[in-house]
Amino acid sequence: MKEKIVIKAEHTAEHHDHGGRACMSRRQFLLAGGAVMAVAAIGGVPGLAQAAAVKSYPRQKVGSLSALKQGVPVEFAYPFPDVQNILVKLGTPAGAGVGAGKDVVAFNQQCTHMGGPLQASYKAQHQMLGPCPLHLTTFDLTKHGMVVSGHGTESLPQILLEVKGDDIYAVGVLGLIYGYADNLAGRA
Repeated sequence: MKEKIVIKAEHTAEHHDHGGRACMSRRQFLLAGGAVMAVAAIGGVPGLAQAAAVKSYPRQKVGSLSALKQGVPVEFAYPFPDVQNILVKLGTPAGAGVGAGKDVVAFNQQCTHMGGPLQASYKAQHQMLGPCPLHLTTFDLTKHGMVVSGHGTESLPQILLEVKGDDIYAVGVLGLIYGYADNLAGRA
C-alpha cells in the first residue's frame, strides 16, 4: 500500500513540473494569502498598514438631537454640496445609530442601482427609504440601508455620525456614493 502512495505522489510531482517553476494548488494559494493578511492585520509588514489606511472625511455639524422629531427627516449635504442626505430619528435602535436610543441615522438619498432620487420617499411607519422611482428599490434604514426589494444590490451609503452634547456631526461615509469613484475625490 505504501508503494502505491509513493508512486502516486511521485507521479503527481512529475505531472505538475512546469519547467522548474513553483506550482501552487488553489488551497495552498488561499492559505498563503490568509497568512499574509493575518501578518498585515497585526502590523507585521512595514508600509502595508499605511497603504490600507482609511481616508479622513471632514467633520461637519448636520443637526442637533433636540431639534429632531421622530419620523421627520432633515436634509443636509455631505461630504460635498451636491451630495444630498437625510438625518432621521427612527424611534427604534438601528445599525450605527447614535443618541440615547441609538436611533438617529443618516443616509445618502441616491439609489445605489442607477442613482435615482430618493428625496421625499421616507416611510416612517416602516423606517424605509424608497421605493426608488426608477426601479422600485427600497432600503431598510434600521439595518445599515440594506436593500429590501427592487433592482439595487448595494446598501445605501450610510453617513457615519458622532454626537457631542446636543450636536450631531457627520464624520464619514460607509459605502460608495452613486456616481463617485472615490467619495472624497468628487464625481467620476
